[in-house]
Amino acid sequence: MGVREGAGRRRSPRGRAPEPPDRDGTGSTHAAGPDPEADPESVARTICLNLLTTRARSRAELADGLARKGVEDDVAGRVLDRLGAVGLVDDAAFAEQWVSSRHRHQGLGRRALADELHRKGVDRETATAAVDEIGRDDERARARALVDRRLPSLARHDDAVAARRLVGMLARKGYGAAVAYDVVREALADRDDDTLEALRDAVDRED
Repeated sequence: MGVREGAGRRRSPRGRAPEPPDRDGTGSTHAAGPDPEADPESVARTICLNLLTTRARSRAELADGLARKGVEDDVAGRVLDRLGAVGLVDDAAFAEQWVSSRHRHQGLGRRALADELHRKGVDRETATAAVDEIGRDDERARARALVDRRLPSLARHDDAVAARRLVGMLARKGYGAAVAYDVVREALADRDDDTLEALRDAVDRED
């Protein structure tokens, strides 16, 4: 039997499909970092813009993100300077936005907010200025709101137990001892007044 024409021949390997871009949008899936043939500053700028699409970030956070992608320090510095010049990198604005959001939605106190900004690489002066935007009265009111929300779950406990748990909660949220004790003492006094008033009403109805 004759051999079919072409039998036994190996087909030449087909070209592989191009690899999809990775999450930072640079088109590189290799752990070694950005494509060395690409313009380093363009790559760095793309990485920064992608990071900024998820949330605002401090300059230090962006610098860390660039370093993890293998961007050289001098390239990162130039790109961050240019982004800063057009307002896309602004630690003061970032700190103000962060403080406002975390205080309003998470109920964090001044101390916790300052600690968070420090961990994000914001300098002490900028962090202090942002935290100082929260007035003492505003901080106290936010602490009282947290206590009032938690207090009903402590109805079966006496004042000593309730106070200890409430003060602990406020401390974990970053409120100072003076604010925590004053707010808790005030809230428990109001609770006791409400309890006494309810008892008086019950007695009056029985009479």
